[in-house]
Amino acid sequence: MLNIKPFVDQAYTRIGQHIRKTPAEYAEKLSKDLGCEVFLKCENYQLTGSFKIRGAMNKILGLSSKDLEKGVVTASTGNHAGAVAEALKVVNGRGIIYMPENVSKTKVAQLEGNLSLELRFEGNDSVVAEKKALEYANQSGAIWVSPYNDYEVIAGQGTIGVELVEQIEALDAVFVPVGGGGLISGIAGYMKAVNPAIEIVGCQPENSAVMSASIEAGEILDLESKPTISDGTAGGVEQGSITFDFCKAYVDSFCLVSEDEIKSALSFIITNHNMIIEGAAGLALASLNKLHQNYTGKKVALILCGNKLGAKQLVDLLPK
Repeated sequence: MLNIKPFVDQAYTRIGQHIRKTPAEYAEKLSKDLGCEVFLKCENYQLTGSFKIRGAMNKILGLSSKDLEKGVVTASTGNHAGAVAEALKVVNGRGIIYMPENVSKTKVAQLEGNLSLELRFEGNDSVVAEKKALEYANQSGAIWVSPYNDYEVIAGQGTIGVELVEQIEALDAVFVPVGGGGLISGIAGYMKAVNPAIEIVGCQPENSAVMSASIEAGEILDLESKPTISDGTAGGVEQGSITFDFCKAYVDSFCLVSEDEIKSALSFIITNHNMIIEGAAGLALASLNKLHQNYTGKKVALILCGNKLGAKQLVDLLPK
Protein backbone atom coordinates (compact mmCIF):
# COMPACT_ATOMS: atom_id res chain seq x y z
CA MET A 1 0.00 0.00 0.00
CA LEU A 2 1.34 3.40 -1.04
CA ASN A 3 2.34 5.73 1.80
CA ILE A 4 0.35 8.72 0.60
CA LYS A 5 1.48 11.19 3.28
CA PRO A 6 4.40 12.67 1.25
CA PHE A 7 2.05 13.17 -1.71
CA VAL A 8 -0.54 14.87 0.51
CA ASP A 9 2.12 17.22 1.92
CA GLN A 10 3.23 18.00 -1.64
CA ALA A 11 -0.39 18.59 -2.68
CA TYR A 12 -0.93 21.04 0.18
CA THR A 13 2.06 23.08 -0.96
CA ARG A 14 0.85 22.99 -4.58
CA ILE A 15 -2.79 23.96 -4.02
CA GLY A 16 -2.49 26.12 -0.89
CA GLN A 17 -2.96 29.48 -2.62
CA HIS A 18 -5.93 28.18 -4.64
CA ILE A 19 -8.10 26.76 -1.84
CA ARG A 20 -9.53 27.91 1.47
CA LYS A 21 -8.29 26.55 4.80
CA THR A 22 -11.67 25.71 6.25
CA PRO A 23 -12.50 26.03 9.95
CA ALA A 24 -12.92 23.13 12.36
CA GLU A 25 -15.68 24.56 14.56
CA TYR A 26 -16.37 23.26 18.05
CA ALA A 27 -20.03 22.19 18.23
CA GLU A 28 -21.03 23.00 21.80
CA LYS A 29 -24.63 21.72 21.77
CA LEU A 30 -23.72 18.51 19.96
CA SER A 31 -20.85 17.92 22.35
CA LYS A 32 -23.14 18.33 25.35
CA ASP A 33 -25.93 16.20 23.86
CA LEU A 34 -23.70 13.36 22.66
CA GLY A 35 -21.15 13.28 25.49
CA CYS A 36 -18.07 13.78 23.33
CA GLU A 37 -16.13 16.75 21.96
CA VAL A 38 -17.49 17.32 18.46
CA PHE A 39 -15.79 19.44 15.81
CA LEU A 40 -17.29 20.31 12.43
CA LYS A 41 -14.77 20.45 9.57
CA CYS A 42 -16.57 22.95 7.36
CA GLU A 43 -15.79 22.04 3.76
CA ASN A 44 -19.20 23.54 3.01
CA TYR A 45 -17.28 26.84 3.27
CA GLN A 46 -14.70 25.67 0.73
CA LEU A 47 -14.31 27.38 -2.65
CA THR A 48 -16.90 25.94 -5.10
CA GLY A 49 -18.84 24.80 -2.01
CA SER A 50 -17.19 21.42 -1.64
CA PHE A 51 -13.99 19.57 -0.68
CA LYS A 52 -13.70 18.45 -4.32
CA ILE A 53 -11.67 21.54 -5.30
CA ARG A 54 -8.72 20.09 -3.37
CA GLY A 55 -8.36 16.96 -5.48
CA ALA A 56 -9.28 18.49 -8.83
CA MET A 57 -6.91 21.42 -8.31
CA ASN A 58 -4.04 19.13 -7.37
CA LYS A 59 -4.60 16.93 -10.43
CA ILE A 60 -4.99 19.75 -12.95
CA LEU A 61 -2.16 21.91 -11.62
CA GLY A 62 0.07 18.88 -12.08
CA LEU A 63 -0.73 18.50 -15.80
CA SER A 64 1.79 19.57 -18.41
CA SER A 65 0.94 22.21 -21.02
CA LYS A 66 0.88 19.43 -23.62
CA ASP A 67 -1.72 17.51 -21.59
CA LEU A 68 -3.81 20.64 -21.08
CA GLU A 69 -3.93 21.17 -24.84
CA LYS A 70 -5.70 17.80 -25.15
CA GLY A 71 -8.46 18.98 -22.82
CA VAL A 72 -9.78 17.11 -19.80
CA VAL A 73 -12.85 14.95 -19.30
CA THR A 74 -14.53 13.80 -16.13
CA ALA A 75 -17.79 12.49 -14.69
CA SER A 76 -19.60 13.99 -11.74
CA THR A 77 -22.89 14.46 -9.91
CA GLY A 78 -21.96 18.14 -9.57
CA ASN A 79 -19.34 18.96 -6.95
CA HIS A 80 -16.39 17.42 -8.79
CA ALA A 81 -17.58 19.11 -11.97
CA GLY A 82 -17.56 22.52 -10.28
CA ALA A 83 -14.10 21.81 -8.88
CA VAL A 84 -12.72 20.82 -12.29
CA ALA A 85 -14.26 23.97 -13.78
CA GLU A 86 -12.55 26.15 -11.17
CA ALA A 87 -9.20 24.43 -11.67
CA LEU A 88 -9.50 24.87 -15.44
CA LYS A 89 -9.96 28.60 -14.93
CA VAL A 90 -6.63 28.74 -13.08
CA VAL A 91 -4.77 27.05 -15.96
CA ASN A 92 -6.93 28.54 -18.75
CA GLY A 93 -7.99 25.05 -19.82
CA ARG A 94 -11.11 23.40 -21.21
CA GLY A 95 -13.06 20.25 -20.38
CA ILE A 96 -16.08 18.00 -20.84
CA ILE A 97 -18.23 16.89 -17.91
CA TYR A 98 -20.39 13.75 -18.05
CA MET A 99 -23.27 13.72 -15.54
CA PRO A 100 -26.16 11.36 -14.71
CA GLU A 101 -29.46 12.52 -16.18
CA ASN A 102 -31.03 12.62 -12.70
CA VAL A 103 -28.38 14.94 -11.23
CA SER A 104 -29.58 17.81 -9.03
CA LYS A 105 -30.87 20.75 -11.10
CA THR A 106 -29.20 23.08 -8.60
CA LYS A 107 -25.81 21.60 -9.41
CA VAL A 108 -26.42 21.74 -13.18
CA ALA A 109 -27.50 25.38 -13.00
CA GLN A 110 -24.23 26.32 -11.31
CA LEU A 111 -22.25 24.87 -14.23
CA GLU A 112 -24.30 26.12 -17.16
CA GLY A 113 -22.85 29.10 -18.95
CA ASN A 114 -19.24 28.23 -18.11
CA LEU A 115 -17.48 28.65 -21.46
CA SER A 116 -14.64 26.31 -20.49
CA LEU A 117 -17.06 23.38 -20.06
CA GLU A 118 -19.30 21.16 -22.15
CA LEU A 119 -21.96 19.21 -20.21
CA ARG A 120 -23.07 15.76 -21.40
CA PHE A 121 -25.73 13.62 -19.68
CA GLU A 122 -25.70 9.81 -19.56
CA GLY A 123 -27.81 7.31 -17.58
CA ASN A 124 -29.17 7.57 -14.04
CA ASP A 125 -26.11 6.41 -12.09
CA SER A 126 -22.67 7.93 -11.68
CA VAL A 127 -21.06 4.66 -12.81
CA VAL A 128 -22.81 4.90 -16.20
CA ALA A 129 -21.64 8.48 -16.65
CA GLU A 130 -18.10 7.47 -15.65
CA LYS A 131 -18.02 4.65 -18.20
CA LYS A 132 -19.10 7.01 -20.98
CA ALA A 133 -16.54 9.60 -19.92
CA LEU A 134 -13.78 6.99 -19.86
CA GLU A 135 -14.77 5.77 -23.32
CA TYR A 136 -14.53 9.31 -24.61
CA ALA A 137 -11.15 9.84 -22.95
CA ASN A 138 -9.78 6.63 -24.49
CA GLN A 139 -11.07 7.52 -27.95
CA SER A 140 -10.16 11.22 -27.98
CA GLY A 141 -6.94 11.30 -25.99
CA ALA A 142 -8.42 13.81 -23.51
CA ILE A 143 -7.00 13.63 -19.98
CA TRP A 144 -9.27 11.69 -17.62
CA VAL A 145 -9.75 13.40 -14.25
CA SER A 146 -11.38 10.80 -12.03
CA PRO A 147 -13.62 11.99 -9.18
CA TYR A 148 -11.84 9.52 -6.87
CA ASN A 149 -9.79 6.81 -8.62
CA ASP A 150 -6.55 8.80 -8.95
CA TYR A 151 -3.58 9.17 -6.59
CA GLU A 152 -3.27 12.93 -7.19
CA VAL A 153 -6.98 13.48 -6.57
CA ILE A 154 -6.81 11.40 -3.39
CA ALA A 155 -3.72 13.31 -2.24
CA GLY A 156 -5.57 16.58 -2.77
CA GLN A 157 -8.52 15.41 -0.68
CA GLY A 158 -6.05 14.27 1.97
CA THR A 159 -5.06 17.88 2.60
CA ILE A 160 -8.12 18.06 4.86
CA GLY A 161 -6.15 15.74 7.14
CA VAL A 162 -3.23 18.17 7.19
CA GLU A 163 -5.55 20.88 8.47
CA LEU A 164 -7.28 18.65 11.01
CA VAL A 165 -3.94 17.72 12.58
CA GLU A 166 -3.10 21.43 12.89
CA GLN A 167 -6.54 22.46 14.16
CA ILE A 168 -7.53 19.75 16.66
CA GLU A 169 -5.02 18.37 19.15
CA ALA A 170 -5.25 14.68 20.08
CA LEU A 171 -8.16 13.85 17.78
CA ASP A 172 -9.62 10.40 18.45
CA ALA A 173 -11.89 9.78 15.46
CA VAL A 174 -12.97 11.21 12.11
CA PHE A 175 -16.36 10.53 10.51
CA VAL A 176 -16.12 10.81 6.71
CA PRO A 177 -18.84 10.58 4.01
CA VAL A 178 -18.08 7.86 1.44
CA GLY A 179 -19.10 7.48 -2.19
CA GLY A 180 -16.31 6.40 -4.52
CA GLY A 181 -13.89 6.68 -1.62
CA GLY A 182 -11.51 9.44 -2.72
CA LEU A 183 -12.19 11.67 0.29
CA ILE A 184 -11.85 9.00 2.95
CA SER A 185 -8.82 7.44 1.21
CA GLY A 186 -6.93 10.73 1.35
CA ILE A 187 -7.92 11.63 4.90
CA ALA A 188 -7.43 8.11 6.27
CA GLY A 189 -4.13 7.52 4.45
CA TYR A 190 -2.70 10.76 5.79
CA MET A 191 -4.03 10.58 9.34
CA LYS A 192 -3.12 6.94 9.89
CA ALA A 193 0.45 7.83 8.85
CA VAL A 194 0.49 10.60 11.46
CA ASN A 195 -1.33 8.63 14.16
CA PRO A 196 -2.18 4.95 13.54
CA ALA A 197 -4.48 4.94 16.59
CA ILE A 198 -6.92 7.46 15.16
CA GLU A 199 -10.25 5.88 14.23
CA ILE A 200 -11.64 6.43 10.73
CA VAL A 201 -15.38 5.83 10.28
CA GLY A 202 -16.86 5.66 6.80
CA CYS A 203 -20.40 7.03 6.56
CA GLN A 204 -22.83 5.90 3.86
CA PRO A 205 -26.57 6.00 3.17
CA GLU A 206 -28.35 2.66 3.41
CA ASN A 207 -29.73 3.36 -0.07
CA SER A 208 -26.28 3.52 -1.66
CA ALA A 209 -23.63 1.68 0.34
CA VAL A 210 -21.54 0.09 -2.41
CA MET A 211 -18.13 0.66 -0.81
CA SER A 212 -19.02 -0.81 2.58
CA ALA A 213 -20.71 -3.82 0.94
CA SER A 214 -17.66 -4.28 -1.28
CA ILE A 215 -15.26 -4.18 1.67
CA GLU A 216 -17.39 -6.76 3.46
CA ALA A 217 -17.43 -8.99 0.35
CA GLY A 218 -13.70 -8.57 -0.30
CA GLU A 219 -14.25 -7.32 -3.85
CA ILE A 220 -15.83 -4.38 -5.65
CA LEU A 221 -19.50 -5.19 -6.18
CA ASP A 222 -21.79 -3.98 -8.95
CA LEU A 223 -24.85 -2.97 -6.94
CA GLU A 224 -27.82 -0.84 -7.87
CA SER A 225 -28.38 2.23 -5.70
CA LYS A 226 -31.73 3.52 -4.52
CA PRO A 227 -32.56 7.26 -4.47
CA THR A 228 -30.96 9.14 -1.57
CA ILE A 229 -30.77 12.73 -0.39
CA SER A 230 -27.02 12.07 -0.19
CA ASP A 231 -26.71 12.31 -3.97
CA GLY A 232 -23.06 13.36 -3.72
CA THR A 233 -22.13 9.87 -2.48
CA ALA A 234 -24.66 7.93 -4.57
CA GLY A 235 -23.69 5.32 -7.13
CA GLY A 236 -21.17 2.57 -7.58
CA VAL A 237 -17.41 2.19 -7.41
CA GLU A 238 -15.32 1.77 -10.55
CA GLN A 239 -13.88 -1.73 -10.97
CA GLY A 240 -10.21 -1.76 -10.01
CA SER A 241 -10.49 1.52 -8.09
CA ILE A 242 -7.47 2.18 -5.90
CA THR A 243 -9.82 3.57 -3.25
CA PHE A 244 -10.99 0.03 -2.46
CA ASP A 245 -7.52 -0.91 -1.22
CA PHE A 246 -7.19 2.35 0.74
CA CYS A 247 -10.54 1.74 2.45
CA LYS A 248 -9.68 -1.88 3.17
CA ALA A 249 -6.38 -0.84 4.75
CA TYR A 250 -7.30 2.33 6.62
CA VAL A 251 -11.03 2.55 7.35
CA ASP A 252 -11.80 1.04 10.73
CA SER A 253 -15.54 0.71 10.30
CA PHE A 254 -18.54 1.79 8.26
CA CYS A 255 -21.86 3.15 9.49
CA LEU A 256 -24.98 3.01 7.32
CA VAL A 257 -27.78 5.50 7.97
CA SER A 258 -31.38 5.83 6.80
CA GLU A 259 -32.84 8.71 4.82
CA ASP A 260 -34.71 9.92 7.91
CA GLU A 261 -31.50 9.87 9.96
CA ILE A 262 -29.68 11.90 7.28
CA LYS A 263 -32.51 14.44 7.07
CA SER A 264 -32.60 14.81 10.84
CA ALA A 265 -28.86 15.51 10.89
CA LEU A 266 -29.17 18.04 8.07
CA SER A 267 -32.01 19.81 9.85
CA PHE A 268 -29.97 20.02 13.06
CA ILE A 269 -26.95 21.60 11.37
CA ILE A 270 -29.07 24.03 9.36
CA THR A 271 -31.13 25.22 12.32
CA ASN A 272 -28.50 25.11 15.10
CA HIS A 273 -25.40 26.22 13.18
CA ASN A 274 -27.00 28.43 10.53
CA MET A 275 -25.10 26.60 7.80
CA ILE A 276 -26.35 25.17 4.53
CA ILE A 277 -25.00 21.68 3.96
CA GLU A 278 -25.89 19.10 1.33
CA GLY A 279 -27.21 15.58 1.83
CA ALA A 280 -23.79 13.91 1.83
CA ALA A 281 -22.61 16.31 4.54
CA GLY A 282 -25.35 14.99 6.83
CA LEU A 283 -23.90 11.49 6.78
CA ALA A 284 -21.19 12.16 9.36
CA LEU A 285 -23.53 13.57 12.02
CA ALA A 286 -26.19 10.96 11.28
CA SER A 287 -23.55 8.28 11.88
CA LEU A 288 -22.27 9.86 15.10
CA ASN A 289 -25.85 10.17 16.36
CA LYS A 290 -26.14 6.42 15.86
CA LEU A 291 -22.79 5.51 17.43
CA HIS A 292 -22.16 8.29 19.96
CA GLN A 293 -22.14 5.98 23.00
CA ASN A 294 -18.90 4.49 21.64
CA TYR A 295 -17.19 7.90 21.74
CA THR A 296 -18.01 9.20 25.21
CA GLY A 297 -15.32 11.65 26.35
CA LYS A 298 -13.46 11.48 23.00
CA LYS A 299 -12.63 14.13 20.40
CA VAL A 300 -14.47 13.56 17.16
CA ALA A 301 -14.35 15.43 13.84
CA LEU A 302 -17.25 15.36 11.37
CA ILE A 303 -16.50 16.17 7.73
CA LEU A 304 -19.19 18.48 6.34
CA CYS A 305 -18.24 17.83 2.75
CA GLY A 306 -20.30 20.38 0.80
CA ASN A 307 -23.21 22.82 0.61
CA LYS A 308 -25.13 22.04 -2.60
CA LEU A 309 -28.69 21.76 -1.29
CA GLY A 310 -31.68 22.53 -3.49
CA ALA A 311 -34.19 25.18 -2.42
CA LYS A 312 -37.04 22.67 -2.13
CA GLN A 313 -34.88 20.32 -0.08
CA LEU A 314 -33.97 23.19 2.22
CA VAL A 315 -37.62 24.19 2.74
CA ASP A 316 -38.59 20.59 3.46
CA LEU A 317 -35.86 20.29 6.11
CA LEU A 318 -36.76 23.47 8.00
CA PRO A 319 -38.96 23.10 11.12
CA LYS A 320 -42.63 23.54 10.30
